[in-house]
Amino acid sequence: MKPFPRPSIRRAVIVVPSLFTLFNLFFGIWSMVLASRGDFYRAGWYILVGGILDVLDGRVARLSRTGTRFGAELDSLVDVVTFGVAPAFLIYKLEFAAAGAAEWIFCYFYVMAATIRLARFNITQAGHSKRHFVGLPSPAAGITLATFYPFTTTDLYREAFRYLPRHHTMQLLMILLTILMVSNVRYAALPRAGLRTVRVVLGLATVLFVLGFGLLEHDAFFFPLGVAYLAYGVLRAILVGFPAEEQIEADAADIAGPIGITHGETSGHAYGERLGVIAPRRGGAGRE
Repeated sequence: MKPFPRPSIRRAVIVVPSLFTLFNLFFGIWSMVLASRGDFYRAGWYILVGGILDVLDGRVARLSRTGTRFGAELDSLVDVVTFGVAPAFLIYKLEFAAAGAAEWIFCYFYVMAATIRLARFNITQAGHSKRHFVGLPSPAAGITLATFYPFTTTDLYREAFRYLPRHHTMQLLMILLTILMVSNVRYAALPRAGLRTVRVVLGLATVLFVLGFGLLEHDAFFFPLGVAYLAYGVLRAILVGFPAEEQIEADAADIAGPIGITHGETSGHAYGERLGVIAPRRGGAGRE
């Protein structure tokens, strides 16, 4: 009689990061369902929840050393839905559905750019952590679009931006996000938070600042933060210039700590994208 197989603790641990990724997908789909029902406010915030889960699955995978190629590919497919299709569908229902027969093309190009961005970095190996992304990260672009409608409900929007043509402004924003995602403009990664060095202490202060204002003034805070982040990259490119082609080759691996549910060795040089969470190459150094 064969002995009853013992449950593999390692396999159970590997599953946990993938659950974060699949919940990320759940909130992306749920956002589209809500947008189809006209509930644009909640639809936008569920994309932001997906962004939080996108960060957490990479952190969990890195801490548990359970990254795999499968998990990285899964993450990228989910990111296309949550930060590509879902924000584009939300903005289409909000702004473009009743604006003309061809207005949907803005949403198509946005989703196309998000897909190209993820595919572009999925084929690039990374052996060490990165402090910058080349091109606007798709989660940042998606969350910027997702938080637009909550921002329009605030007094700040009604007082400071009431004279702006809202529809044309959204068209311009869609074009800018599309271009920046596939550009060579550099963007800073999510800072590390901790207490060991001055840099990580500043990172902790930044995270606490975002969390504090995000909780207290979420409607009026996140959309301007997203616009400031994309403007930061453009201004930096104007002042400092674009990185050299060889440097882009080395820096193009803006990938996350990969995740998966496969049975086997973890792969530190897998593919994917995350808001600043990266798994080191096996046997190599991690993020400094």
